[in-house]
Amino acid sequence: MRKTTTLTVAGVLTGAALAGCGGPAPAPAPPPTSASPAPAAPEKPPTMAPGPAGRTPVFERRTTGGGSAEKVVALTFDADMTADQGPRAASGERFDNPELVAALRRLKVPSTVFMTGRWAEEYPAQAKAIGADPLFEVANHSYSHHAFSSPCYGLPVVGKTAMTRDVERAFTAFRKAGVRNVVPYFRFPGGCYDDKALRALAPANVTAVQWDVVSGDAFATNADAVAEQVLDGVRPGSLVVMHCTRSAAPATEAAVGRIVPELRKRGYRFVKVSELMKDGS
Repeated sequence: MRKTTTLTVAGVLTGAALAGCGGPAPAPAPPPTSASPAPAAPEKPPTMAPGPAGRTPVFERRTTGGGSAEKVVALTFDADMTADQGPRAASGERFDNPELVAALRRLKVPSTVFMTGRWAEEYPAQAKAIGADPLFEVANHSYSHHAFSSPCYGLPVVGKTAMTRDVERAFTAFRKAGVRNVVPYFRFPGGCYDDKALRALAPANVTAVQWDVVSGDAFATNADAVAEQVLDGVRPGSLVVMHCTRSAAPATEAAVGRIVPELRKRGYRFVKVSELMKDGS
């Protein structure tokens, strides 16, 4: 990526020929120009230090650093798809929500999308487009969307020895789909975890990201109720969990259309999790 400046010798040779023929001495050659500065390396996403005995750290909201009084909020969206839901997708059920993504772009809302590997396999073009858009960052929501502790909303359970492999498989699915702007964050399916899961997931070197505001958009049909729940819960430094799955969260796009202008009216600025964590980890 660095440019190397080479000097041409044509002017020097021409001047020597003129001097040999009795012509005027050549003007001094201009000093070599300095190489253009290399572009700055992309900033590494902030992470939290491992917990006791190397446990996976957990981030829920900003409470320190930049100060919890700063009016910033992170909207996060889970792109859920369980490993065994392929037949349902094949029959026409939609686990994506392109209208929501378009609304976030239109409203210019920086967001973090927690994506399952299975979702990236089902919708590779959308996954790639989200990952290529600087408005978004893509985080890991497991490959299978199976639970990492039990009970957890009836989800099948990942075995302890398979937890890291499941997370790594999701990152592999992102790479195969061409997803860029992937951050080393992980969200437990259903938000369910325990001490055993934090220990088992340590080799994955991720920071687990939870939330302090539940939107209630899962299976909700009343967008106003979802919006009110978010607006009532947001505090400076909050992290909101929502969903990017049309069949399971059909009211999310309309709710976002109410949430965003109202929070901006209240003086809030929207940030990705990486920015929220930068000053709060």
